[in-house]
Amino acid sequence: MNILIIGGAGYIGSHVTAEFLGSGHNCAVFDNLSSGLRENLFPQAGFIHGDIHDYSGLLNAMKSGSFNALVHLAASKAAGESMLNPEKYSRNNIIGTLNILNAACEAGIKNIVFSSSAAVYGEPQYLPIDEKHPAMPENYYGFTKLEIEKFLFWYEKIKNIRYAALRYFNAAGYDVKGRIKGLEQNPANLIPVIMETACGIRKEMQIFGNDYDTPDGTCIRDYVHAGDLASAHTFALDYIMKNDRSITVNLASEKGYSVTEVLETARKVTGRNISANITGRRSGDPAKLYASSALARELLGWKAKYSDIETLIKTSWAAYQGLTINSK
Repeated sequence: MNILIIGGAGYIGSHVTAEFLGSGHNCAVFDNLSSGLRENLFPQAGFIHGDIHDYSGLLNAMKSGSFNALVHLAASKAAGESMLNPEKYSRNNIIGTLNILNAACEAGIKNIVFSSSAAVYGEPQYLPIDEKHPAMPENYYGFTKLEIEKFLFWYEKIKNIRYAALRYFNAAGYDVKGRIKGLEQNPANLIPVIMETACGIRKEMQIFGNDYDTPDGTCIRDYVHAGDLASAHTFALDYIMKNDRSITVNLASEKGYSVTEVLETARKVTGRNISANITGRRSGDPAKLYASSALARELLGWKAKYSDIETLIKTSWAAYQGLTINSK
């Protein structure tokens, strides 16, 4: 198949591109390189330097390759930032997605895999979180992802598209084969922050609260390896095309690790002290957040293979020791 991967030069996007190429598909990456990196482009995939806010350029790109499907990974994704700068998230996530949907309909692309988020759920009412859990986001980023899912629902009804909305939990780790060289820029997630501290890019990292109702007082999260997320995209696209049916599924490891557990594992793997400073809680951070991926197993045959804490840290450390960061 011919697949357009929008945001394919980014952290998750580059892993997704590698997975589709490895599965024998023809791919083209559409990216403005605002956060994606040239190091993460593959010579086997075409590259279109463009922006989702340039509708005519986006439409021309979609019409250029006889694409059977597209993967939408182009979004701003820092929950904390979204509460400070909702304008950015409205523009990039909401308006940008509507441009993608409208251009896809005009270009005749009927199959879409969308990078959604566990942030749509908000504070967990029960654990593990499944897809029936109420969606009540507690930050603007999560709100934008939930709205996009609603747009997809209506475009399916009106425009007959088929979609897979993949609700990621915390993406982490790097390609187990070492193919992804460019590192995530300005990361806000725990594991890359720990890696930057281990490398000396940061003098110390912050732990946001150690008085939560957890065994060690720090937040527990469900981390999913980027390679596992990537394989889910190929399974999801196969599913919606073979079954002519849209789906919304969680992608999770089904096991939570606390901030302290992750930090101590990183200290062991890297052999570095990794200075950490405990500060106050962040608004909207639940104590525990982990999920069930039973539906993804049932429908897609997907299961996390690389999402144990040791593999997450070891593959991250291998990538960060290369230190190809902040280049485009």
